[in-house]
Amino acid sequence: MKSIRVRFAPSPTGALHIGGARTALFNWLYARHYGGNLVLRLEDTDTGRSTQDSAQGILEGLSWLGIDWDEGPDKGGNYGPYRQSQRLDIYQKYLQELIDSGAAYYCFCSTQDLAAEKARAREEGCEYRYSRRCDSLDRAEALQRVKSGEAAVIRLRVPSTGTTRVDDLIRGEVEFANSLMDDFIIAKSDGWPTYNFAVVVDDHLMAISHVIRAEEHLSNTPRQILIYQALNWPLPQFAHVSMILAPDRSKLSKRHGATSVQEFRELGYLPQALLNYLALLGWSSGTDQDLWDVNDIIPLFNLDHVSRSAAVYDLEKLTWMNGYYISQAQSELLAEEIMRADRVKAWLSSSTMGHLIEVVELIKGRAKLIPDLIDAAAYFFEPVSGYDEKGAKKHFARENSMELLQADLEVFSADQDFTLQSLETALRNKASALNVKAADLIHPLRLALTGRTNSPGIFEVAVLLGRDRCIERIKQAMGWIDQNQANHRLQ
Repeated sequence: MKSIRVRFAPSPTGALHIGGARTALFNWLYARHYGGNLVLRLEDTDTGRSTQDSAQGILEGLSWLGIDWDEGPDKGGNYGPYRQSQRLDIYQKYLQELIDSGAAYYCFCSTQDLAAEKARAREEGCEYRYSRRCDSLDRAEALQRVKSGEAAVIRLRVPSTGTTRVDDLIRGEVEFANSLMDDFIIAKSDGWPTYNFAVVVDDHLMAISHVIRAEEHLSNTPRQILIYQALNWPLPQFAHVSMILAPDRSKLSKRHGATSVQEFRELGYLPQALLNYLALLGWSSGTDQDLWDVNDIIPLFNLDHVSRSAAVYDLEKLTWMNGYYISQAQSELLAEEIMRADRVKAWLSSSTMGHLIEVVELIKGRAKLIPDLIDAAAYFFEPVSGYDEKGAKKHFARENSMELLQADLEVFSADQDFTLQSLETALRNKASALNVKAADLIHPLRLALTGRTNSPGIFEVAVLLGRDRCIERIKQAMGWIDQNQANHRLQ
């Protein structure tokens, strides 16, 4: 098999969209499956919109996901430069070659000229196609006009009859009528190439064997094939991956929530979950398995199992996956992740990283997102400032609530080992002595220690809080009850 070389070629005009991330992932999986190379190329010729911040964000987003590349603007390689903005002299060489061969020509038509042509086409009720009025210009005369400074674009001569066929590895054969394509522009009047021309030159010179990209580029492919043919270059293999649609099957956009990798990270998703989810958007393993380590997908991945149908975005499934990966992640790594939040950094002013890791280990099975972890850990590091309203009505408004909390206080104040087993044994013995259920002591205790009605095992929580804070919080809850009872008597 010919050496596999694929590329991910984003335009650095914004954040890394999840559609782009999936394209990068599919290219990465294909390259790793066949022992090939993944090239990262930045298509930054749109100087008005491309920014260095966007370029850096794309590189950081891919790195965070764990998608690495073999050649690129940060790594170099034998086929650089890997930024289109640094390849202008290369493009101009091949533009001149097309001019010299007669496959392309200079066009001096103004915006007004073209607008008039389009207006006439509308009046006549026919599809607009450029009139080729500049095609008949003498080549020497056209060159002299360009040298004198007159603005001109370069157009490729397109056959007016016949079809251009795309042999797509995912979609099969797709034919496009040449009559629907006019002599399209391959270089703008400022000398910069258009997208279709630059991408052909880059893919050929970088020896790209397979162009795996989004379905939206399928309509560009016949034009690119015509450029390959005009330059007498062999075609790469094309594969166009289906779109990602919103749950209502409309185009995915900001109104559907997060759409960029950075946004998902800020919302608290882990890279393992996002990679797993993206891999299943349009690719099938042939099994019912949903949870995959991306490295286990590599030996299975091929384009035969990539669907032609659009993939539907399901945030609920992604969130479920994320909860699984949080529960399985190393607590040390999760602690480092939540340390990105200023709130968590403040906790360590009076605690230790080791204690934070112990807390994360206890609560991580209950979190779906990173912010859930922070919220679930808060009462271990911050005072309880209030109590769940429904919980307080149920557990703190009972006639014997003060007696039950007093019993809890006696258990936690007793001279005994402050361990999970000793606390549980002592509390259950206290419940038996008072002829109440252990739950009657546990529920108000949980509310007192955490301010909540749900938490991990209350004895595990108590051990991590420590004896002194447990006693302090039980007394605080008893004071709250006493105050509320007093207010009730005054009403």
